Amino acid sequence: MISYRNVTKKYGAITAVDNFSLTIERGEFFALLGPNGAGKTTLLRMTTTLASPTSGSISISGDTVHRNLTRAKQRLGVAAQYPNLEAELSAWQNLEYHGRLYNIPAPTRKRRAAELLEFAGLTERMNDKAKTFSGGMQRKLMIVRALMHEPEILLLDEPTAGLDAAWRRRIWDLLRELQKQGLTIFFTTHYMEEAAALCSRLGVIDRGILIRTGTPREIIARAGNFVLEYFENGKTVQRFFDSREEALRGAARRAGDYGIRETNLEDAFITLTQKPPANGTYDDTV
Repeated sequence: MISYRNVTKKYGAITAVDNFSLTIERGEFFALLGPNGAGKTTLLRMTTTLASPTSGSISISGDTVHRNLTRAKQRLGVAAQYPNLEAELSAWQNLEYHGRLYNIPAPTRKRRAAELLEFAGLTERMNDKAKTFSGGMQRKLMIVRALMHEPEILLLDEPTAGLDAAWRRRIWDLLRELQKQGLTIFFTTHYMEEAAALCSRLGVIDRGILIRTGTPREIIARAGNFVLEYFENGKTVQRFFDSREEALRGAARRAGDYGIRETNLEDAFITLTQKPPANGTYDDTV
C-alpha cells in the first residue's frame, strides 16, 4: 500500500530522515513512534507531497508519490497535529468546503457530510462554528473532514495530542471503527498506551533512522518481558529479563527496595531510543 524505499530528507547539513525503508500493508493500523525531532512529521510531510525526498522514493499502490501529486492527494486523507479547521465556518460548511476542493458533486457532498457527521456524533452541532467546539470535537471533525473524498489511507499526526483521557478514548473508538471498515491508518504518536492499544504493528524512529518494527508485543519482548526497577545514585535503574524468575534472581543480589513488573511499551521505547548509535548506526536494527 505505502512503500518507502531508502528515503532520505536533508535540510542543509541536517539529516531529518535517513535511508528510511518500510512497507505499510492495505488495511493495516500502523503507528510510528519517536522522540521529538526524530523525523516523524518530516516523513508525513513527504508522504502528503508537502515536501520532497532528497533521495529515495515513496509510492502508494505502486505509483510514485512525487510523479503523480494529484493521484497521491486523492488517495490520502490527512489530519494534522494542530487544528486547521475553518474556524468561522460551521461543521457542515467545513465538510462542504473540503468536498468542493475535491470536486465532489453536490448530491454526493451532501450525503457524505451527513453520513460522516452522524458517524462522528456531531450531527447536533453541525450548524455551530468550528471555533466553538472543544478540542476533542475539533479533532473528530478534522478526521471526518479528511474522509470526505473517500481516501484509501488516513494519515494522522499526533491525533490525540492535548486531549484529556476521556476524549482520547473516544478518538480511539472512532479510529478502530474506521480500521474495521478496511481503511489503512498510519499515524504518529507520543502516547505509548495509544500505540499499544490500537496498532497491529508499529515502528520506532530515532534521529531519522528506523530502528525497529514489529507488533507491540514483539517490540516489548526485544527489550525483555520483565523489568527489575530500583532507585540508585539519584536515578531510577531498569534491568530487563526474559522471565520473572530471572528478574527475581537479579533482585536477590540487591539489599535495597526494588520492584518487578511486566515490561510495557514505554519501557521498551525508552530503552531503544536512549541507546546512542555507534559510528552513526544502531547495533540492533530492524
